[in-house]
Amino acid sequence: MINVIVSYTVNPDFVQENKVNIQKFLNDFKNLDQSTFEYKVFVKEDNVTFVHYSNYINEEVQHVVLNVPSFKEFQRVRDESGLNGSHKVEILQSI
Repeated sequence: MINVIVSYTVNPDFVQENKVNIQKFLNDFKNLDQSTFEYKVFVKEDNVTFVHYSNYINEEVQHVVLNVPSFKEFQRVRDESGLNGSHKVEILQSI
């Protein structure tokens, strides 16, 4: 099992667009085998910091999920919005 947490902070004027883009890829993820991965997105109390939690049964599934076109587009637009070095990826180990 692969478990990942990604966090980043966006500019306040980009929050709504980011939420729309997130919803697009989450809708597309529904067309994939939901038994092989989990993907959840949260926004912190500051309303500008997003946290994505995901887990995948293996690297093949992770590759399929992360290469959905709407997800790739979400990443491109998010990164171009200016994250000011806040992007952080953490791999979690199960206990």
